[in-house]
Amino acid sequence: MNNPIKVTGFDHIVLRVRDKQAMLDFYCGVLGLSVDRDRPEIGLTHLRAGPQMIDLVTLDGPLGKAGGAGPGVEARNLDHFALQVRPFDADAIRGHLAAHAVAIEDEGQRYGADGDGMSLYIRDPEGNTVELKGPSA
Repeated sequence: MNNPIKVTGFDHIVLRVRDKQAMLDFYCGVLGLSVDRDRPEIGLTHLRAGPQMIDLVTLDGPLGKAGGAGPGVEARNLDHFALQVRPFDADAIRGHLAAHAVAIEDEGQRYGADGDGMSLYIRDPEGNTVELKGPSA
């Protein structure tokens, strides 16, 4: 049987957040994303990440309240997600992260959507692990 579902990549990821401003400072100020649309009436902010989106849902908004307890050390939303970074200048990225007091938790060659390539693991202000993934080597 021919599968009618053809996945071509990620559309968006949704993170439930305690501190929206800290998350905006990280994703926009440090990683360079931009606010695509803000919908405070439902507690939802869409961030543009290239052709994809990261949605921030506040715990005190209508959408966030429906999700139960918020993220924490014992209640993470997910293991990690990877953002493709092109071009990938590891030294420049390390310097930029250091200037923003963002620690690199791990780094190395990892397999991803386009093959093996360099990646750096960091954490956002609410403990979510973010992988910055370079192209295949």
